Parts: sequence; C-alpha cells; structure tokens
Amino acid sequence: MKEVFEIGLNLIRKIEETQSENLEASGILIAHAFMNGHQFFVSGSGHSHTVTEEFYGRAGGLAFVKPILTSELTLTEHPTKSSYLERLNGYASILAELYHISKDDVVLIASNSGRNAYPVELAIESKKRGAKVIAITNINHSSQVTSRHESGLLLKDVADIVIDNCGVIGDSALQLEGMNAGMCPTSSMANSFIVQAINVACGQELLKNGVQPPVFVSLNCDGNEDVNDKLFKKYTRMY
Repeated sequence: MKEVFEIGLNLIRKIEETQSENLEASGILIAHAFMNGHQFFVSGSGHSHTVTEEFYGRAGGLAFVKPILTSELTLTEHPTKSSYLERLNGYASILAELYHISKDDVVLIASNSGRNAYPVELAIESKKRGAKVIAITNINHSSQVTSRHESGLLLKDVADIVIDNCGVIGDSALQLEGMNAGMCPTSSMANSFIVQAINVACGQELLKNGVQPPVFVSLNCDGNEDVNDKLFKKYTRMY
C-alpha cells in the first residue's frame, strides 16, 4: 500500500513543477470573466464528471460555477451509459445551446484521454461561440490515441489552456505482481488538486482587483446557513 502514497505525492509534485503557470493562468482567466459579467462552466463525462462536482456547490468552492452535469454524463444511472454517450457526436452541441454558452465565457472541460466526442465537441462549440476553453487532460495518454470525434481533433488540440494531469497511459499507475490490470488510477487525485489550485488562483486574482470572492462555507458548521443561502440565491440555479 505504501506505493499508493509514493505515486500520489510524486504526481502532485510533478503537477506543481510543470503545470503551475497554466493553473495560475486559468484562475486569472476565470476571475476576469467573472468580474466582467461572464459565466464559468465546468463539465466532464464518465469519472471526469467528478471534476465538476469538485468545483460546484462545496465548502471552500467558488459560488459562481455553472455545472454542465447531466445525469447521462455520470455513472449514477448505469456504469457504461456515459461511455456510450461521450462517444456520440452531436450531444455536446445540444448542451452548449441549452446552457447558453456565450462570447467571453470560460468553459473548463475535463477528459483524461481527451479523445471522445463529447469533450472535443463541447470545446469546439464553446470556441465557436466566442468562449475560452480550459482543458484538464492526460497528455501522455492523449498523445497515444486517435480522436473519436468527427473532426479528428483531440481536446488538447482545441483548448486555449491545457493542464496536464501528468498521468500514465491508461490512468492506472500501479502494477501489482500477479495481476494483468493496473491499479491506482491517478486522474482523480490529480484533478482534485488541480481544481483547488485553480480556485485559489482565481480567488487571489479577484482580491488583487478589489473583489471579494464569493465562496461557500460548510453547512456542517453552525451559523453558516445564511452565508450560503445568499450565495445560492445569487449564483445557483435552484431546482
């Protein structure tokens, strides 16, 4: 089990050493979009949808995040449903229309492989509408595969800012003796750190410009309900 901690700690150090510039640039881009009245969207499919949840509606998180998180993109209804849908050309275009992605918005898209139709098409459609695109992807993996989108492009080919999660091909970084399949996928642990780095970079840029970052607090600490209620009413779509 010790190897899991070694893999995780080495991964985070590598992200810090190689991706800090793009992480900071992402936070600054999001901050200025917010200050200028534009939207910040986040999306991913399959296990990459957890990046959206890491950004959205949680203590310490920015209140103005707009999630594109339909149940079809997650594993909540069926373990392989999202795998089929993320390969489907045309679905992302519908969501871009429904969520009104517009000029000067920022759209962050997470996809470990960066090859499937959904993330690539969402990036393309967002840019057509004049939005800026941030990608979180596995450059090592993505560089070894072909696109499943009709354009032939990968997510890293389309995005304005590309953040490498520094994973291995196939995501699983640990090979146990006697097993054919690898274990310890690193994209989830990498993505959690990446999200928080972007959040903090955005908060720092807002403060630098005299803007108090709207951030949720924990509802499990007494006396915080009013703080979040005000933020929910101002920034969050209530169902």
